[in-house]
Parts: sequence; C-alpha cells; structure tokens
Amino acid sequence: MPRTSRWCDGWAPAAGKAPTPPLPETGALPQTPGPRDEAPATRRSRISKWCGKGGRTHTGIRGRTRVVSVAAGALLSCVVVSGCFGASEGDSDHASLAGQQPKQRPKATIPYWVNPDGSAARQVVAYRKRGEDGEARLVEKIAEQPVAEWLGVDDPEGQARGFTAAADQVNRDALLVFYNIPHRDCGQYSKGGAADGDAYRTWLDRVVRGIGERRATVILEPDALPHVVDGCTPRKFHEERYDLLTGAVDKLKGLPRTKVYLDAGNPHWIKDPRRMVEPLKRAGIRKADGFALNTSNYQTTQENRAYGKRLSALMGGKPFVIDTSRNGNGPAPGKNDPQAWCNPKGRALGERPTVDTGDRWIDAYLWIKRPGESDGTCKGGPTAGRWWPRYALDLARNADRGNG
Repeated sequence: MPRTSRWCDGWAPAAGKAPTPPLPETGALPQTPGPRDEAPATRRSRISKWCGKGGRTHTGIRGRTRVVSVAAGALLSCVVVSGCFGASEGDSDHASLAGQQPKQRPKATIPYWVNPDGSAARQVVAYRKRGEDGEARLVEKIAEQPVAEWLGVDDPEGQARGFTAAADQVNRDALLVFYNIPHRDCGQYSKGGAADGDAYRTWLDRVVRGIGERRATVILEPDALPHVVDGCTPRKFHEERYDLLTGAVDKLKGLPRTKVYLDAGNPHWIKDPRRMVEPLKRAGIRKADGFALNTSNYQTTQENRAYGKRLSALMGGKPFVIDTSRNGNGPAPGKNDPQAWCNPKGRALGERPTVDTGDRWIDAYLWIKRPGESDGTCKGGPTAGRWWPRYALDLARNADRGNG
C-alpha cells in the first residue's frame, strides 16, 4: 500500500512572516511533478522558485500517503503542510493566505496547532475568490482542523524549530511525524530514510534540538515496527531498528514537554495484536506515552478502538491514538481489489481531532494523514502526495452525508 513523502531542500527558518506562494486562478494548487514523471533536474527547476533545490515523492506498499513538509507557519520560507509549490509567471495578484489566520480550535479539546498556510486553507481562498462558496465551505472542514507535519531529511533542526515555534506562538502543541528510519519501507516504493544508524542518530539529535522546550506530540516512524513483524524488513536490520527507536524514545522523553507514540500499524495489517507486543517493548514503549494506530489508513475507529484495547491490555494499559483523518466510511469494500487502498471512492472524513475521546485508553483522535492528498495515480488521481481538490471535496461531502 502506498505512502508518499515530499520535502524541500535548502530551507532555513527566518524570523517574521514568510512569503506564501500564490494559487492559480483555477483554484487548484500548483504541484511539482513526482520522480517518475520527469528527470530530477527538471523537477528541481520547476520548484526552485519557492523551495530552493527541489522536492521528492515516494509511494509505498501499506495503504498510506503522506507528505513531508519542511517549513512551519509564520516561520516558513516554503509553504507548510502541502510541501513545495511552484509559481507561474505573472501570478503575484492571485489568492493568498496573507493576513488570514484560521481560528485555532478550543485548546481544552484540541490542543494541536492549525496550520494557517496548508493546502486546504489555500484552496478555500481560491474557491472563495471564484465565488464557489459551497466548495469553500466543504474544504474548510479540512482547513480548520490540525493535521500532522512530517519531518524530512533536510534541515531537520530548522523544521522542528519552525513548526514548534509557530505552534507556540498561539499556545498550541505541534503534531509531528518522524519518518526517516534506515531501510524505510523495505527498499520498495517509499524507500529512503537515513543512510545508516549513525546518520539517523545525527538527524534525531538535530530534531531534538529543534523542538527544545516547546510542546510537541511525535508519531514515531510509521511502519517501522509492523515491517519488522511482517518480515518485510530483513532480519539483519532488526536489532539496529530497535536500538534506533529506543534511542529516539529516550531522547524525546528527555525533553520537558514532548509526548511520543510508537507506530503500531492497523488492525488489518498485523491482525493478531500479540505479535506487536515484543517489538513495541524492544522499541521502548515503556518510556513512550503510548502507541499510534491507523496512520494514513481507512480502518474504522471502532475496529481500531477494539484492537488498541487488546494491545494495550497486553502491555499494562498503555494508551493510544488513532488516525481518523479519512476513516469516516471505513475502508473500501472488496477484499480482492489490490488497489483498495488507493484513492478509494466513497470515503469520508472521520472523527475530528480531539483529546476528548470519551475513552480513558484513547489519548486522542488525530489527523495524521492530510485529507485531500492523492494516494497515487489511480482512479483519476494525481501523483501520490499531491493535493487533489476533487478528492478533498468528496471526503468532506461524504462526511456531511454520513452526518445527515
């Protein structure tokens, strides 16, 4: 199942408000081509206007799509959340979010930072400029919610500092995802990550410095442990992976206001939760705040809740968080569809992010995956990780129907 990540090279945080690339008149966000679409040199030239050296997109095998961003809120020099955007000539007067700060959610129930410059927020501006108020109201359902920021390889300290500082300015927590483990995705579509263990430790040290004393919640290395359990990651790398994850938990919990949750897959991946217990223990779950389920997937909250409670009971009552970003209608029907994970039709936004879950075992419902980004070039979608207005509209519209 696929995953994606995109980031910009050459970013350096700067004080004050950074420029926001404009939207085209059509309201669709400008996108950079994926690596299979054209040569890297061409790709870099297309986005250098805003992002310096370039962007990368990867797709993988576990039904996930994600974008790794490099900037943060008012401290960015590249647009946050949706990664990198190119700009066409003569569009300086196009829609922009300059001076339009989305309302932060009530801190008591949603303490996480709402990014003012995300893809959905900018799409809302574009729709309103064109007088498409109905579409704007639908996409606003995404824009007004906090979503996770995925840290990339380049300038990790600057990324972490930028995101957490932007959140701190409005007295909120930054929701971050670390996705840089060596031998990531078993060398398949989302292969990459740090070159080796030493490179990962160096990267981690920089991220930790960037977070510092500011508030952050970290989802640690999606898929890293499930890939150990399902045998996709070669056995010769298992000990190194446990050591790196344990070290990451130790360093993150050494920070005064950082929470960390180890990724534990989803109920339809490692179906027997007993198989996850020992890997989680070896990865440092004892010191972690808990574990995360359903990252970028579509499994229902009910299924994740039941699975999570079984897993929690096996580990002395550890709490967990659930990614509810796109699980409002659950997974697509049809067990025999090999691409059921890829831009499935009829899906809907799930429960809104909140820490008020009504369940003492569930710390939060989170939007770890960014609703509205494509899973890949299937069912009419753009390259994985790219903002797709039509899919965003469908997710929001279907959620409305489900609540109707």
